[in-house]
Amino acid sequence: MKLGLSTYSLDGEISSGRMTLGDVLDWIAANGGECAELVPFAYQFEKDGVIDHESIRQTVRRAKDAGIELVNYSVLADLCKTGEDLEKEVQRICLHVDIAAELGLPRMRHDVCAFRRPHGENTLQDFERWLPVIVEGASRICEYAQKRGVMTMIENHGFFCNGMDRVERILDGVHSANYGLLLDTGNIVCMDEDPSVASMRLAKRTNMVHLKDFYIRKRDPGDTTLFDCGGHWFRSSAGRYLRGAILAQGDLDIWEILAALKSSGYDGNIAIEFEGLEDAKYASLVSLQNARRIWEEV
Repeated sequence: MKLGLSTYSLDGEISSGRMTLGDVLDWIAANGGECAELVPFAYQFEKDGVIDHESIRQTVRRAKDAGIELVNYSVLADLCKTGEDLEKEVQRICLHVDIAAELGLPRMRHDVCAFRRPHGENTLQDFERWLPVIVEGASRICEYAQKRGVMTMIENHGFFCNGMDRVERILDGVHSANYGLLLDTGNIVCMDEDPSVASMRLAKRTNMVHLKDFYIRKRDPGDTTLFDCGGHWFRSSAGRYLRGAILAQGDLDIWEILAALKSSGYDGNIAIEFEGLEDAKYASLVSLQNARRIWEEV
């Protein structure tokens, strides 16, 4: 198992100008991380469809100098479209496949639906209606990525394409050895499912793991928003209140989750994701330390 950090955890540091992407890679290495996931929110490798080859070269060089393995590239996407709009989105994602390939990454996770999709459009009926379109689009991207030497993945993310059953329906629909799963052990609680059960059930299909923690409350603690991963409370599918936490300090049983993954034979990359209120560098450091310690304990 190689443990590392998603650059998303330190996105605020980058967007504020306090750190660069290179600084983040150095920080991960200096604090015990072995790998990094690239999430281009506060930084980009393209502008208006034109790839920034120099930024890619600098990132690859900085990671190599730091001794950090780049293991995944994650982008937002929405395949719930038709006609020309769907074609444009498929081509846009394929551009990011090209970026992942140039970065030398073995994997790229892309969403298959909008993260901030309205709650009223997340029904099973909506899912069944869009499933063939999602499968077709993801299959085309997967086929293109295979030619570039990149595996594409779905992540259980948001509310529409989350939950064990829906994720497996999409995996089975694409049905390719080049299409895998980025299992987010925290996101599964957005659907009020048990992360330990999900880890056991999906471990054999998992190609990478996001490890994170949440506080969970039954009653409104205040400061609640619809979609805010920056530390505010938001609601699960069944109405529970969730907020990001430092790993092993929230309400998820990280010991049980990691034991489930380990006992199921998972030994791949694990990237910490932090999206709480605490100082991001402090929270990321403690989360890395706790993940390493707990993995060794279980």
